Amino acid sequence: MLSDRDTVLRRLHELRSEHRDLDTVIVRMIDIGAVDLLNVQRLKKRKLSLKDEIARLESRLIPDNIA
Repeated sequence: MLSDRDTVLRRLHELRSEHRDLDTVIVRMIDIGAVDLLNVQRLKKRKLSLKDEIARLESRLIPDNIA
């Protein structure tokens, strides 16, 4: 059975991959000139949401050390 840490790391990998894929899609849409501004805006919003979730999960991996 996977530990919580392993589960978080796997999810982080999935989110980072989707974030990179969205970046590629956005750049290609702009490059070919087939820009549907509403769709690009939605993709950018999803990308930002992924970034926030990535940051939240990364913070779970940092141990709480009280000095």
